Amino acid sequence: MTNELSRSKYFSLILILGSLTALGPFSIDMYLPGFPAIGRELGVDPTRVALSLSSFFIGISAGQLLYGPLLDRFGRKTPLYIGLVLYVISSVGCMYTNSLNGLIVLRFVQAIGSCAATVAAVAMVRDLFPVHENAKVFALLMLVVGTSPMIAPTAGSYITSAFSWHVVFLVLGFMGALLLIATIFWLPESYTPDTSLSLKPAPIIKNFLAVIAQPQFYTYTFAGAVAFSGLFAYVSASPQIFMDIYHLSDKTYGWIFAFLSIGLIGSSQVNSMLLKHFRSEEIVPVALLAQTITCFIFIICAWNNWLSLTGLIALLFIFLCCLGCINPNTSALCLAPFSKNAGSASSLMGAIQMGIGALASAVVSLYNTHTATPMAITMCGSSFLALLILLICRRNIKSTVVAKKGAMVSH
Repeated sequence: MTNELSRSKYFSLILILGSLTALGPFSIDMYLPGFPAIGRELGVDPTRVALSLSSFFIGISAGQLLYGPLLDRFGRKTPLYIGLVLYVISSVGCMYTNSLNGLIVLRFVQAIGSCAATVAAVAMVRDLFPVHENAKVFALLMLVVGTSPMIAPTAGSYITSAFSWHVVFLVLGFMGALLLIATIFWLPESYTPDTSLSLKPAPIIKNFLAVIAQPQFYTYTFAGAVAFSGLFAYVSASPQIFMDIYHLSDKTYGWIFAFLSIGLIGSSQVNSMLLKHFRSEEIVPVALLAQTITCFIFIICAWNNWLSLTGLIALLFIFLCCLGCINPNTSALCLAPFSKNAGSASSLMGAIQMGIGALASAVVSLYNTHTATPMAITMCGSSFLALLILLICRRNIKSTVVAKKGAMVSH
C-alpha cells in the first residue's frame, strides 16, 4: 500500500491518523494544570479532581472493547463519526459543568468518544500499511502524539490563567470538530464492512478470546501495557508533585511536562533508526531492562529523600526515553498476526493498556504521601513486571512457531 501512495498522501495519512491518536492524550494533558483552579471553583480538594482523570482512563478502556467489533462490522469510518460527535458534545458538557460528579461522568463519556479515534487509527495502520512497516508507522504516529505532552499542558496553563479552565474544554471540543471534518473529507475507508460478524455478546467474546489466545498478542500486549502504566502513574501524580511538593507555578509545570515529553518523542524516532539494524523483538527487552534499572534508582532516591528537582526530571526523562522505544514495537508486534480482525485486536490491546493504566493511576491517588515515593514504587513495579512477563511469555511464541513449522513439514 505504501508504494502506491504519493509522498504527500502518505504524510497526510500519518498526520490525520496521528491526530486521531493524539486526541485522547490531549484530553488528558491539557487540563492537568487546571487541577487547582477546578478544585477551588467546584469546592473540592485538588487531589479529588484526579478522579475525573481516572474516570477518563476507565472510559477509554471500556470504550475500546465497544468499538473493536463495531469497526470490524461497519468499517472504520462510521463508528469513528459517532465517537467524534460524542466527544464534541461531552466536551461542551464539561465546559458547563458545575460539580465534580458531573465532571467525572462527562469525562467518562468524553473518553468513550475519544477512544473511537484511537482504536480506528491503530486498526487503519494495520489496514493501510504493510506489516513490516507497522513499527515505523507507529513511530511516526508517536511523533504526532508526542506534540500532546509538549503543547497541551503548556497551552492549558496559559488558557486557564488567561481565561478559565472551562475554555480548555471548549478548545478540546473544537479539536474534535476539526478531526471530524478531516475524517469525512480526507481519510479513506480502509476496511470493507464484514456483515458476517455478529454483534451479539457471545460471538464478540469468542472473537476476543481467539485474539487473546495468540501467544504473540498476549505477550507483547501485556508487557507493553504494564510498562506503559508507569506513564499513567507519572501523569496522575505529576501535578501534585511539581506544583505542591516543589511549589512550581502551573506555567512552569506545563513547560517541564513539555520538556519531558521530548524524551518520549525523540526516542520513538531513534527507534525508527534502530529498526534499520535490529528487529522489534530485539529492541523491546533491552529498553525494558534499561527502564527497570532507571526505576530502581528512582525508588531508592525517592525513599531516602535524595531527589532534587533536577534529579527527578532527569530520571523521568530517561524513563520516558525507554518507553518511546518500547511502545511502538510492542504495538506493532501484538497486531502483526492479525489482518481480518485487526479492529478487535486493536481495541483489546487498547482496553488492556488503558485498564492497567487506570489501575496504576488509582494506586498513585490512593497512596498520597506528599512525596514522589508512591509514583516511584508504581513505576518501578510496572517496569519490573513488564520485563518478567516478556521473559516468561515469549517462550510460548517460540513454541508456537516451532509447532507451525512442524505441521507444515508433516503436510
